[in-house]
Amino acid sequence: MRISTAVAMAALVAGSATAQTAPAGQAAGTLDPAAEQAPAAPAAPAPEFRLADGIVATVNDQIITGFDLRQRMLTVIAMSQVQPTEENIPAIQQQALQALIEERLQAQEIANYETLVVTDEEVDQEIAAMAQDAGVTPDQYMGFLAQGGIRPEQMRQQLRTEIGWRQLVGGRFNTRSRVSRTQVEQALRQLSEAAQRPQYLIGEIYIEAARVGGQQAALNGAEQLVAQMVQGAPFQAVARQFSAAPSAARGGDAGWIVQGTVQPALQTALDTLQVGQLSRPIPVEGGVYIIYMRDKRSGAATSLVSLKQAMIELPETANEAEVAAATERLTTLRPQLTCDNILQRTTSETGLLGSDLGESDVANLAPQFQQVARSAEVGTVSNPVRTPLGLHLVAVCGRRVGGADAPSYREVEARLQNQNLAMLARRYIRDLRADALIEVK
Repeated sequence: MRISTAVAMAALVAGSATAQTAPAGQAAGTLDPAAEQAPAAPAAPAPEFRLADGIVATVNDQIITGFDLRQRMLTVIAMSQVQPTEENIPAIQQQALQALIEERLQAQEIANYETLVVTDEEVDQEIAAMAQDAGVTPDQYMGFLAQGGIRPEQMRQQLRTEIGWRQLVGGRFNTRSRVSRTQVEQALRQLSEAAQRPQYLIGEIYIEAARVGGQQAALNGAEQLVAQMVQGAPFQAVARQFSAAPSAARGGDAGWIVQGTVQPALQTALDTLQVGQLSRPIPVEGGVYIIYMRDKRSGAATSLVSLKQAMIELPETANEAEVAAATERLTTLRPQLTCDNILQRTTSETGLLGSDLGESDVANLAPQFQQVARSAEVGTVSNPVRTPLGLHLVAVCGRRVGGADAPSYREVEARLQNQNLAMLARRYIRDLRADALIEVK
C-alpha cells in the first residue's frame, strides 16, 4: 500500500516513559512471516471517538476540520491494523494533525504549477495497485476502507495529493538527485569488498524524535508499536504508516545490510536477533529504530572479477636467464598498459600474447591469479605473475558481488538516486513548513 502520509504518528503514547522489559535491541518477540503475505483482514468497525466538527487548524488560507482529522486517524488505524486504545487515541489525534498540515502544504505547492494536474484515471490506477497488493479488487478494497469509516472522497483526495507531490518532487529534483558513474562504481566496490562479511536482511521502522515531540515520545511510541506487532499487526503495514525512513514506501524493507556499516547500537541488535525476531526499540541520536530480522547469511556466495592479460609463453623448464629476460620486458611494458589498450598492445608486440579472460568467480581462478583478483584495485595491472604456462601481466578490469541477490549497476544507481530524491523531498517540505502561517485552534 502506497500511502505514506502518517509517518509522524509513531508517538502513540504521550506522557510518562514506558518501562522496558528487556535491554534496547534485544528481541521483543517472533513475527509470523505469513501474516505479511496474507490479504488485509476486513476492517473493524470504526473506533468510538468523537471530535468537534469545527475548524481545528488553518494552514495559510486553508482549513482542517474535525471531520478531516477523524478521517485521517481512521485511515492510519485501518492501514496499519494497529488497535486503537483509550490511551493512544489522543496522541494519534495530535500526530495525525501534523500529517494533515503537511498534506495541506503539499497541496498548496502543487497548485502553484498549472500544468501539474492529477487525473481521476491516475487516482483509479493508484487504488487498483493498492488493491492488487492486498489481493482484492478495487471495489473490495474501497469497501474494506468504508467498513473502517473512511469516506471514498477523502481517500481519493489524499491519493490525489500524494500522486501530485511525487510528480512535483520528481520533476523538480530529478536532475539534482542523479548520481555519477563514479558514485555508482564506488558503491559497487564497497559491496564487493563487503561480500564475504556477515549480512542481514532486515525490516526497519524509524521514529524521528523531532516529528513526534521528542526522544521520549519516540521511545514510548516505538514501545507501543512493538507490542502491537507482537500481538499480530503486520510489520510492513505498520512501517508504511509510521516509519520516517525512506524504506517506509517499501514496507520497511531495508534490504541486505553488511556487518559494520550501521551504528553500533543497531549492529548489536543485528548480531543478537535471530531470524523472525522483532527487536525492542533501539534509541539512536535523533530517534528510535525497530528492527525485524528477516534473514541472515555469512556472505555473498561469489565474488566476480573481469580480467585481461598479456603474457610471454615460458615452459616450466625455462632457465633463470629466460625468466629474468621475460620479467624485465613485462616490467618495462607494464606502466604503459591499461584495461583499454592491453589487448591492442599485445597484438602489436612480437612474442606477446593477449587475451580477454572475461568475468570469472575468483574461487575458480588459478591460484596464481586469485591473489591479484582479490586484492588489486580495479583498473590496475599486476606485476608479472609466473604460471606453468608462462609469465603474465593481469589487468583487473571489473569486480562485483555475484549470486542471485547481487545488485546490478542499474539497481545500485536507482537506489542511490532514490535516496537523494527522498532527502531533497524532506528538505522541501521542511522549508515549506518554515515559511507557512500555521495556526492550531
